[in-house]
Amino acid sequence: MNPAADPALNREIVLDTETTGLSPAAGDRLVEIGCVELINHIPSGRHFHVYVNPQRSMPEEAFRVHGLSEEFLADKPLFGAVVEDFRAFIGDATLVIHNASFDMGFLNAELERVGHKPLANKVIDTVMLARQKHPGARVSLDAMCKHYGIDNTRRTLHGALLDSEILAEVYLELLGGKQVSLALIAETTVSGVDAIATRVTASQRPRALPQRLTPDEAAAHAAFIATLGEESIWQRYRAAAS
Repeated sequence: MNPAADPALNREIVLDTETTGLSPAAGDRLVEIGCVELINHIPSGRHFHVYVNPQRSMPEEAFRVHGLSEEFLADKPLFGAVVEDFRAFIGDATLVIHNASFDMGFLNAELERVGHKPLANKVIDTVMLARQKHPGARVSLDAMCKHYGIDNTRRTLHGALLDSEILAEVYLELLGGKQVSLALIAETTVSGVDAIATRVTASQRPRALPQRLTPDEAAAHAAFIATLGEESIWQRYRAAAS
């Protein structure tokens, strides 16, 4: 079943882009889009990733940020060739973006260029979320990773997909520390040019949370599970965790 078609599921898309510069109005263009799907705040294992030929030169300052050269992007598809796949993947899901006005400005400029309407999705800006939760603190993605103990050592250069995966972990922490410690194995290929899906593994906490159950509560829970039978999901979970 396509999760986008189930209204009972809370579907969010963590999104990031890379560009040739800071201003679409000044002629800067989109060069990479990365998206990670969350279902009920849990990574589903589905993502969308594409490089885009910007049809212009790559300024040195932008190249130093993301490492995407004119030569590398020369044979990549134009935005118009991937726009339908991109819009199909995000659907009407809520978009989770760090400094959302930047990415939305570039996406909507590219959409306008190929005759599409601007995005009407609800947007959660994690910069604003971080400022509300940590007033006065630095709220860059790297600063948030340091604050929450999230491993971002892979991030030697900016990359839209990697940054989306890291941002998904930061976002879950900003929501209250909903960590996922298993490798999700559902893999779904998104049709379209350079659109792929892979496993997503969220990092574990550096230290386990303290036990919150009293001995009496733990014993009562174990007694209840025993009444469910050997084939219950709780029994399988306990076997896997032991």
